[in-house]
Amino acid sequence: MRKLTLAGAIAVAMTLAASTQATPAQIPKDHYAQNGDVKIHYMAEGKGPLVVMIHGFPDYWATWKPLMATLSAAGYRVAAMDTRGYNLSDKPQGVAAYAMPNLIGDVGAVIKAEGQTNAIVVGHDWGAAIAWQTVLNRPDLVNKLIILSVPHPAGMARELATNKDQQANSQYARNFQKEGSEKALTAEGLAGWVKDPKEKAGYLEAFKRSDFAAMMNYYRANYPRISAGDPPPPAQTYPQIKVPVLVIHGMKDTALNAQGHAGTWNYVAADTTILMAPTAGHFVQHDAEALVDRTIKDWLNARR
Repeated sequence: MRKLTLAGAIAVAMTLAASTQATPAQIPKDHYAQNGDVKIHYMAEGKGPLVVMIHGFPDYWATWKPLMATLSAAGYRVAAMDTRGYNLSDKPQGVAAYAMPNLIGDVGAVIKAEGQTNAIVVGHDWGAAIAWQTVLNRPDLVNKLIILSVPHPAGMARELATNKDQQANSQYARNFQKEGSEKALTAEGLAGWVKDPKEKAGYLEAFKRSDFAAMMNYYRANYPRISAGDPPPPAQTYPQIKVPVLVIHGMKDTALNAQGHAGTWNYVAADTTILMAPTAGHFVQHDAEALVDRTIKDWLNARR
């Protein structure tokens, strides 16, 4: 066995250290996708099967930083969107601009910009609602579906019609639907949920660049207007989802009740996995970061 000189040992150590550092391909870079007249900003990194990540309210692409790092290191290409109205994406005016077909189109535009015809789609909060509607209305765009927090539309409708707790928990959305609700919003208030002081400055900057009326227009255009006593829509109105589905929910979520996920498997023809995180709240990707990131990576690798 050949002995190393001190200089040689140092050189080997430096080489090994350099090899563990992130390569340029692993550093998220700015990209843009075009959906008609609307430009959508997203950050992307890594190589491999495409994963499109969609944030919710109030959030922006950076909510996915830990998961992006986990999946890009595992051999995936990850693209985290700023949804329209937020941060560096365009901010079209009017409620109609935020109708679900336009939001689905934004997802399709990112997939197309990445040179793909479909992707693994991950969503949280409004991003999860968009993800559900994408697989239901444009199943050609989705090869696997990962949902954080938001029930399948049938489950959400059922809970809003029959569950008093969910009806009470949804009052904030009714308030957001009111004209002028955006006047009560501030960047500082919207960033109040962010616990990591290193990330809060980025959130403040992103929200100051965002359009508060646009944020409210998601609710005005899309949040179910089902009231107590209204019958839930029949199950047959929803097409069967033909791709594997993973649902992750924080059981301390005060906006969306865990019961909404019951029966999700009735709407999925492929394998369905549901994970409940007992100590996590609405922002489950942060409250249970290690569990969420590991679960998503392992679930995807098992279906690679």
